[in-house]
Amino acid sequence: MVRYVYAFRDGDRAMADLLGGKGANLAEMTRLGLPVPPGFTVTTEACRVFLATGAEPDGMTEEVSRHLSALEEATGRLLGQPDDPLLVSVRSGARFSMPGMMETVLDIGLTDASVLGLAKVSGNERFAWDCYRRLIQMFGSTVLGVDPALFDQAMTLFRDTCETPDGLRPDAFGLARLVKTYKHLVRDETGRDFPQSPAEQLRLAVRAVFRSWNAERARLYRRRERIPDDLGTAVTVQRMVFGNLGPDSGSGVAFTRDPATGQPGLYGDYLPDAQGEDVVAGVRDTVSLAELERLDPRSYRQLRDHAQTLERHYRDLCDIEFTIERGTLWMLQTRVGKRTAEAAFAIAAELVGEGLVTADEGLRRVDGDQLGRLMFPRFDTRAAGPEIAHGVPASPGAAAGAAVFDSASAVRRAADGEPVVLVREETTPEDLPGMVAARAVLTGRGGKTSHAAVVARGMGRVCVCGAQDITVDGEARRFTTRDGTVVEEGTVVSVDGSTGAVYAGSVPVVASATMRYLECGEQADCLVAAVARALEHADAVRRLEVRANADTAEDAARARRFGAQGIGLCRTEHMFLGERRTLVEEMILARTEEERDRALAALLPLQRQDFTDILRAMDGLPVTVRLLDPPLHEFLPERTELAVRVAAAEASGRGTDPRDVELLAAVNRMHEDNPMLGLRGVRLGLVVPGLVAMQVRAVGEAVAERVREGGSPRAEIMVPLVGSVEELRLARAEVTRVLAEVGEETGVPLDCPVGTMIELPRAALTAGRIAEEAAFFSFGTNDLTQTTWGFSRDDVEAAFFSAYLDKGVFAASPFETLDREGVGRLVRIAVEEGRAVRPELQTGVCGEHGGDPESVHFFHRVGLDYVSCSPFRVPVARLEAGRAALGGSGGGDTR
Repeated sequence: MVRYVYAFRDGDRAMADLLGGKGANLAEMTRLGLPVPPGFTVTTEACRVFLATGAEPDGMTEEVSRHLSALEEATGRLLGQPDDPLLVSVRSGARFSMPGMMETVLDIGLTDASVLGLAKVSGNERFAWDCYRRLIQMFGSTVLGVDPALFDQAMTLFRDTCETPDGLRPDAFGLARLVKTYKHLVRDETGRDFPQSPAEQLRLAVRAVFRSWNAERARLYRRRERIPDDLGTAVTVQRMVFGNLGPDSGSGVAFTRDPATGQPGLYGDYLPDAQGEDVVAGVRDTVSLAELERLDPRSYRQLRDHAQTLERHYRDLCDIEFTIERGTLWMLQTRVGKRTAEAAFAIAAELVGEGLVTADEGLRRVDGDQLGRLMFPRFDTRAAGPEIAHGVPASPGAAAGAAVFDSASAVRRAADGEPVVLVREETTPEDLPGMVAARAVLTGRGGKTSHAAVVARGMGRVCVCGAQDITVDGEARRFTTRDGTVVEEGTVVSVDGSTGAVYAGSVPVVASATMRYLECGEQADCLVAAVARALEHADAVRRLEVRANADTAEDAARARRFGAQGIGLCRTEHMFLGERRTLVEEMILARTEEERDRALAALLPLQRQDFTDILRAMDGLPVTVRLLDPPLHEFLPERTELAVRVAAAEASGRGTDPRDVELLAAVNRMHEDNPMLGLRGVRLGLVVPGLVAMQVRAVGEAVAERVREGGSPRAEIMVPLVGSVEELRLARAEVTRVLAEVGEETGVPLDCPVGTMIELPRAALTAGRIAEEAAFFSFGTNDLTQTTWGFSRDDVEAAFFSAYLDKGVFAASPFETLDREGVGRLVRIAVEEGRAVRPELQTGVCGEHGGDPESVHFFHRVGLDYVSCSPFRVPVARLEAGRAALGGSGGGDTR
């Protein structure tokens, strides 16, 4: 029989798939003997059944009743009993942390009768009515679907008319009036009274949490974090403990290390006389844990000790939620904490140094996306003006954009290509689309544990929270600084998530310390040292080589500094642009063999010099030269431009330029409806005499020149767009003939392996035949993706990719992360069939997928020998290749 409910004492953290992260970690803390309020967890499997059928699975209701009875027996209270009621919280808890994206309902069990019992047993009427007010507000919006804004409006009106000296701290009588107002609001909006049955409250709350798995903000967050949609959420039901019982009570969030920098020590926020939701919502300004040490030294010491226990047990940064109820500390949640890229590398290095984790495990704790963020530029503060605001540096980085004051504006303006900064008094889960669209987030309230901070860190978004010297007016769409400066919507501001500074205008940026290390080996601080150690270990354990895509000697030299082990793709078409375009035009327009040979002869020394310079920069390392790939008309002027020029000249009567007429005729002759699938690649070499010979001769002569200079050139020649073994056989024969000629002329034996780019489905499916003629395969996954899916990236990405991502057709753009089911299967087939014919066949990838973290892991698993990517992605690929060798997942490990 399937079991759908587990008491905390019956689980452990290894059961996160079933109990969700929250439930599994509550179980683990219970097993460790930490002070956890008792409770139970309804499993993710129950959620999946509910979402599929609309009803609880058979037996779940009875299981919940049995576990509730056990909880009542353990606490000596009944749920919602009138005299001394048991109250419970109902919280979501998915396998992966999704902060604020799903629902929570606190104080379940309060009714018109039990609120009086709670007031009596607590000796605090105000507390009891405050809890009832919170329940109706949460339950009304979360479970019954009442617009949350209506509760906010009622609260605002109540505060404006409150007769107490402090409208934010109304007395029990005032809160009782507010409860009555809320109950009327529920009845008016739903046609039903707020439920007075505690059992019904619990049942409906559990259902609401299940349903919140498919709420729009939860779906958006999962798409952003690449969390599967079919996992479902668990639901934890836990005895309430109260931080809002007075000055000796409170709630907080703590980290065992600073989640922004990785520095050891207890970091976090605390709110006296508050429930936990007040802390993460950022609706009240918190105090530091140092203040808790002053207010309640005993609870602080206990929290510090429990935090150390958890960090040693989890061997990682832990994020802790806690409540102090009249001097008694309770641990409400722990999880491996989200952290910035800086903190991820610093913490991994520290834990390795402390012996808590191995070097392998330390490498698994960081990923290529985080390394990429560390390579981003930083503000040049020397060029910045005075700060207009300063807040808590919650998520580092440097970003500038137009200030916007609501999520919809951020999404709209960002979609038009405008960088934006989302400015809010505090963010809520409803702001997630705007946070995704914005370059940075700035809030007037909240700290490092607020919603804005936690979500921004998880997304790698720049964030400054709690900028108390600004007043945010969302309705007027502006904020005002302490000195009276008004910043209207659309005004550009710069946000420094590393220091907490906010500047007017767009501040220039400079290279980060990590980039300076990668460029020139400068180890400026502990963070850079941590990055260096991670890359060194990745290089020591990885099997995949990492090469670079580079077309110039400068790019090649940069790639080598970044750790590239060769050039996996040298595109020769880039060598025909600029001033050389005229020579290409001469070759295309040639009427006779002599004219064509003359044009090719003029191109030869230019290409030879290009190859010589690249081989010098990569001396001793392989350089894979791809023969000319694009259709020749791409080197001619644009067709419409030429036609307009010729027509205008004819209309003016001044006569046409014969060169323009000749070029237009050539463009018309060579016009193709679908050039991507036309006369290009190997086809050019087979039908345009002398083109392949010129390029191969340039490569051969460059190799010979480098050998005479004492170098160790390792040139490889790649034939593009092969779909048939016969194409490659003919092209290879020409390459071999020309290399033999050059070798005989120069007296330097030339051994340049000849291979092909696998970028057509037919090539992948006939790889066994093609391998008979190829020394290596290089997968051109950009074109292979286009030809497999049947769409052109340039034409369709803006047209429907966003809709496909929203509808779940794509989990990610197939041009960013390899489509493993389709394109990936073709790669696997080609590798297996190619090596069955030629066991020593070298295989690599040279599309931009070679620098994508998730794709690198796939390429490792299918047995490629190398990946090649842009020079700036080489460090990312090195790191991920190391993680792939250790079995680490491709990106997102700290979500």
